[in-house]
Amino acid sequence: MQKLARILSIVAAVIAGEVALAPATTHGILVAQATTVPRDSGEAMYRRARASLSEGEYERAAELFAQMRATYPKSAYAGDTYYWQAFALSRDGSSARLRRAVSLLDEQAKAYASAGTVKSGEARTLATRLKGQLARSGDADAAADVAERAARAERAAERAVAGGRRNADTPPGCKDEDDDDRIEALNALMQMNADQAMPILKKVLERRDPCSELLRRKAVFLISQKRTEESADILLKAAKTDPDTETRSQAVFWLSQVPGDKAEEFLLGIIRDSKDEEVQERALFSLSQRKSERAQQALRDFASRTDAAPQLRERAIFWIGQRRTEENAKFLRDAFAKSDNDDVRERILFSLAQMKGMGNDTFILDQSTNPKLSIDIRKRALFWASQQGMVSTAQLASIYDKNTDNEMREQVVFALAQRGNKDPGAVDKLLEIAKTEKNADLRKKTIFWLGQSKDPRAAKLLQELIER
Repeated sequence: MQKLARILSIVAAVIAGEVALAPATTHGILVAQATTVPRDSGEAMYRRARASLSEGEYERAAELFAQMRATYPKSAYAGDTYYWQAFALSRDGSSARLRRAVSLLDEQAKAYASAGTVKSGEARTLATRLKGQLARSGDADAAADVAERAARAERAAERAVAGGRRNADTPPGCKDEDDDDRIEALNALMQMNADQAMPILKKVLERRDPCSELLRRKAVFLISQKRTEESADILLKAAKTDPDTETRSQAVFWLSQVPGDKAEEFLLGIIRDSKDEEVQERALFSLSQRKSERAQQALRDFASRTDAAPQLRERAIFWIGQRRTEENAKFLRDAFAKSDNDDVRERILFSLAQMKGMGNDTFILDQSTNPKLSIDIRKRALFWASQQGMVSTAQLASIYDKNTDNEMREQVVFALAQRGNKDPGAVDKLLEIAKTEKNADLRKKTIFWLGQSKDPRAAKLLQELIER
């Protein structure tokens, strides 16, 4: 009895938050062990503030973070309240709120240097981002700060290119907390003065010191946002020479955003000659975003290649389907007829379904009744024909009646069920199947779908079946 009372007292204490359950083992089995731990008096309010933030109640969250810090200044959570209050205030976007947010982050750096968001560099990165927003709205002090931070990034890049260490505090593991701050500064500078930022970003891309890959990838993105011949040249160089595969791949991807024949010629060369499938896939995407007929023809040529990886051919087919032209539609229909690969055929059907009209509707519906095709492809053709409104309810009923393949009939039942609540004719056919179909499995599936219908006739049939 005393043992039970002791257990109940521990449970009560856990619920009250006065005791924590620490893991312990007895003969290899994990058991609960009561361990008294001091409660953080500010935790409850801090969690309420974070909950308000998550729910988008930014004004309330900012108030709660400030209140928690004032009430419990010695709480382990107090230091991070500056960061989260600043974040909440910044959501408003007004200059006054942004300045207050920056001020809070400055206070945090001085008073709580050991706070998690300070040590991780998140607070410094947020401050740079907010100053960038202020600079773009005409705040001269913020603009000066952004320019200074960008200059520091340039000096760091110069040291790295020269072979020096990026930061005296950077451990051998290569994590440099200044990188995010620098890239935020460069981002802000790009918004203010792209001509000033571009030379710095070029120096960042020249870095070859260990662990600079992430910084170079971010630089590639920023450069792509300035859609000029110069940015195309810089991205081309990165795509050709950067030692990091992902950086090269991202440079190829972002070439989709810059104009000019030079970038297009380079992309054509990649899909023609490269052996790197990841880079080829990025090049296919980049070409798909270009409006030139040469780019579209290159995609069609690639999709026809028998020596290309099947998954890359499928990607090319997908992107061809996203550009609605007569040439692309005809190419896809011809490619379907020539292919003997069901995966490729399925991808073609999907792409054609995205390009309604131009003869695609009839073509897809015809494939659903083509006896030379596998049952899976015929089912996919019927699915897309139904989904895209290419087939009438009367045609679905006719396909059901003429088919002897139960898998195909089941696909028709599914197609009818999808339009049942909006089409009384679909319910009519489902009712007929439920009453007259000789195959028990088909009847059961039809009855199941009728059970999902809101048509009163379906409910009546179900009641009749139950009472029978």
